[in-house]
Amino acid sequence: MHRGLRGRVAAVALTVLVAAGTLGACGGDEESGGDAAPLRLGYFPNLTHATALVGVEKGIFAKHLGAAPKTATFNAGPAAVEALFSGAIDATFVGPNPSINAWSKSHGKAVHIISGAASGGVSLVVRPGIKGVQDLRGKKIATPQLGNTQDVALRYWLKKNGLTANKDGSGDVKVVPQENAQTLQTFAQGDIDGAWVPEPYASRLILENKGERLLDEKSLWPGGKFVITNLLVSQEYEKKHPEQVRKLLQGVVEATDYINQSKADAEKVTNDALAKLSGKPLKQDVLAAAFKEIDFTTDPVASSLVAGAAHAEEIGLLEKTDLAGIYNLAPLNDVLKTGGKAQVSDR
Repeated sequence: MHRGLRGRVAAVALTVLVAAGTLGACGGDEESGGDAAPLRLGYFPNLTHATALVGVEKGIFAKHLGAAPKTATFNAGPAAVEALFSGAIDATFVGPNPSINAWSKSHGKAVHIISGAASGGVSLVVRPGIKGVQDLRGKKIATPQLGNTQDVALRYWLKKNGLTANKDGSGDVKVVPQENAQTLQTFAQGDIDGAWVPEPYASRLILENKGERLLDEKSLWPGGKFVITNLLVSQEYEKKHPEQVRKLLQGVVEATDYINQSKADAEKVTNDALAKLSGKPLKQDVLAAAFKEIDFTTDPVASSLVAGAAHAEEIGLLEKTDLAGIYNLAPLNDVLKTGGKAQVSDR
């Protein structure tokens, strides 16, 4: 990585990690099987990051890596990317748009996407009485963050349906970027009319606040598949420790299989992990409803990331970006092939 880039972001990322209080949450020895210090892994306390939650809590990553990874949790993609840039972590589970931004900002020199983690699990939930897209004219709709994956999806969808939603909040629809936890409150208070959000927030808006699902984002993508979470690794770490990267991917494949083959237990493990990280578990009805909406897969659904980048460019939230080379799926495909599983594509 370029020293200039590293220097500019190091202080910010380290401050984030200290403030989060989660760096090294899983501990680990100073050496991992004689190959390297324990891999430092980032992820979010989100249901869409269940692969990471299960991999850590069930000891799956530790089994393959030879030691438990040192972990750092984040609440937003930019913070995770800053930590990756600075060298504070080696790899992180993160959404597609932060991955694209990391690739763009580093001119393809800092990161690679090495696996998928989750597809789907995003909906537009609105107040009763809103029956179609044209009913959104003059309404306030929340997204998690300006320029994040869901924010881009909403603004692009509105544009395709002839409605404007400008970055400054003006236009036919006022888009209100805010944290998902805040969205639960503002929706309940009547301050917003809906939200384009990932699980479990979509299910919480429906089950706890009487919202109605106006659109499941799956309906907008071929085969209902689109990336919501993937695994991003530092190219520097990737070059120095290819065997550790392979071992991490073995853990990702096993954790994914566990979630899909033992759903009831995986739900419990995930909820226990969320309770540990956030202090409060999800209600069982929310957990079950949200889990059904997400497809946990190592396939990065690369076509949806490329399309998402084009959408962000079209609505002015991303400069023209060449994504050629953003994926390095060779190690994952080697692991999949060894296990007799179908390989995945970077197209």
